[in-house]
Amino acid sequence: MEAGGQPAAPHVSVILPVHNAEAWLDECLRSVLQQDFEGSMELSVFNDASKDKSMTIIEKWKVKLEDSGILVVIGGHDSPSPRGGPSSCAMWDATSTWSDERCHVRAQDPNPGPPQQIGYSKNQAIAQSSGSYLCFLDSDDAMMPQRVRLQHEAAVRHPTSIIGCQVRREPPNSTERYTRWINQLASDQLLTQVFTSHGPTVVMPTWFCSREWFSHVGPFDEGGQGVPEDLLFFYSHLRKGGGVVRVDQSLLIYRYHPKAATHSVLETTIWTHRVRFLEERALPHWAAFTIWNAGRQGRRLYRSLTAESRRKVVAFCDVDENKIKKGFYSYEDSEERPKPRVPILHFRAARPPFVICVKLDLTGGAFEDNLRSLHLQEGRDFLHFS
Repeated sequence: MEAGGQPAAPHVSVILPVHNAEAWLDECLRSVLQQDFEGSMELSVFNDASKDKSMTIIEKWKVKLEDSGILVVIGGHDSPSPRGGPSSCAMWDATSTWSDERCHVRAQDPNPGPPQQIGYSKNQAIAQSSGSYLCFLDSDDAMMPQRVRLQHEAAVRHPTSIIGCQVRREPPNSTERYTRWINQLASDQLLTQVFTSHGPTVVMPTWFCSREWFSHVGPFDEGGQGVPEDLLFFYSHLRKGGGVVRVDQSLLIYRYHPKAATHSVLETTIWTHRVRFLEERALPHWAAFTIWNAGRQGRRLYRSLTAESRRKVVAFCDVDENKIKKGFYSYEDSEERPKPRVPILHFRAARPPFVICVKLDLTGGAFEDNLRSLHLQEGRDFLHFS
């Protein structure tokens, strides 16, 4: 207890946004109960207009969790659909009494605005919580018993880092390339491979960080459906000098299914953010560079660059003799006169640094062997973009 008889704030708040998650909630909440962390914990749930039995399941587990000493804070709204301004808010403290002062939205909002969904729900769950550290959890995933303990230990050592972990994908054969990438990146690649189409180098459902650092970086973007709020937060985190650390144990069952929120984000939206971040963070350090891939992805990147960045492209490179025989790529849509003509070279004739637009783990090792043969340093001599 703190002075004055008030309960001390928990060490860790598990942040759990929920929307129609009845199929997974029992397993998810059981995994919270089974944590072996010896410090104090709190579960902060924000129910974003669920129409299934999610709230019934949450209330059932609230009793079990609080009986084991885990404070449960529940917020949410029952609007017709997930939205940015809840029409009602139900929030309880540890004794199930109304706690309006901890509800950071109005009970009746006459102008709720457009749907804001995932970013909004995460922000609300964080705002109503009080732990010194935040452990993010998706309602369709489940934690291994040691997750909070091991990530808390890492977060104490790395106070300005996002702490991730390895995952166990369910179903096991879904997204095999992506899962290998999540689990096998080397520690330095957690910072050098931040431009790829895979997104954050530690996946958002594994994130753990201090509240102080989150407040310094955040909050999540609440722009609505189709906004990659995790990617935007990750980029902001890196801009502010944050680190990325992964606990090299599988601490999360990371579920893949067609209803996952990830599927609502358009690839073109992700692409635009990635290109702008590449131009902001990497290209200013290079006076000139080569795009590795004279095919569709390489040309798309070239066309997506600003005119200033395009002028730094001295060549495309490839292994395809048919592309190399063409000699150059002409940017026909350019307003410049004469139109830019960029040479196409064999990769051994090209000079670094390279922005690589070849997807990893798709060529039976042939591309990776070619890259290794050049004895280059990732981050200095090349960056992966695809």
